[in-house]
Amino acid sequence: MFGRVQGVGYRFNCCRQACSLGLTGWVRNLPDDSVEIVAEGPPAALNAFVAWCREGPTYADVEHVAETPEPATGEFPVFEIKD
Repeated sequence: MFGRVQGVGYRFNCCRQACSLGLTGWVRNLPDDSVEIVAEGPPAALNAFVAWCREGPTYADVEHVAETPEPATGEFPVFEIKD
């Protein structure tokens, strides 16, 4: 995610949204002020999650979402916030 996505509760709300959709993976801030997300789950849940990511929480201003679909690995037991 690019835009105003750090310092606005994006990771916390992202994690909450992903968990509510039954997704696994992680979210983290990057040094360039963007946010990186890796998520796995059913296609419908992933589509709903990507739609949420394009909006973000109240004070976010998401300018661009870059998606890179990859095969699921099943390696994530939960969805978490990484430092």
